[in-house]
Amino acid sequence: MSGVLFWKEMKSNFFLFVIFVGVLLMYAATIIYMFDPQMADSLRQMTESMPELFAAFGMATVGENLLEFVSNYLYGMIFLAFPAVYLVILAKHLIAGYVDNGSMAYLLATPKKRVQIALTQVAVMLVTCVLVVAVVASVMAILAEGMFHGELDMEGFLRVNVGWLGVLVFFGGICFLFSCIFNQSRYAVGCSAAAVVYAILLQMLSQVGDSLEKLRYLTPLTLFDIEGLTAGTKEAWMGCAAFYVVGIACMAAGVIYFDKKNLPL
Repeated sequence: MSGVLFWKEMKSNFFLFVIFVGVLLMYAATIIYMFDPQMADSLRQMTESMPELFAAFGMATVGENLLEFVSNYLYGMIFLAFPAVYLVILAKHLIAGYVDNGSMAYLLATPKKRVQIALTQVAVMLVTCVLVVAVVASVMAILAEGMFHGELDMEGFLRVNVGWLGVLVFFGGICFLFSCIFNQSRYAVGCSAAAVVYAILLQMLSQVGDSLEKLRYLTPLTLFDIEGLTAGTKEAWMGCAAFYVVGIACMAAGVIYFDKKNLPL
């Protein structure tokens, strides 16, 4: 790895990180503030008035406690879509962006080998995923404890965030692989966005009604079992592990492909 390149990437993408994390925290603070057991009936009536719409966004149920409430309203869709957009942009910058604008020639002119450069960018992707989850989850825990002392099941909340990190590693791995495969940024972004939209869109459609329920077998996001992670079931942990394995495997494949492909330098 290259320490200089690592810190350069972290600094250059810091503003983008702040923007997306800020958006996530805004949603998180709003949802936590909205939690009120006395408003449960009103929220259920709202959900029942447009069941398909709320189900598509993973908000089919209100939840009986604070953990279920934030899990349904945040982790079902918002915490998947926004970080996915961020990872698509980040992955493009890490590899394809350098090749596309000709800067990769300068990186390869240093004593560092291709594998070292690619592994450094993998480290940036992984550290960024961890930071997104750590910052958002920590602030959410502080807000929840301050507003509703003792209401949030911290162990269950931690399990859900471990699963969420797995999803981000999965998305990051796919986006990084496409960034390594393509030499032009627009192709890397296009394929990464297509893969992410495919997974999220099918997840949304599979939750709309019984007629489309079988679509859940065509999207990997089905493995993100929020209820199972809350309860700590074995099946949910297996799905969580699958995200980590596939994400890391995609990053490794991207490093290997980048090391062996011909670059237009």
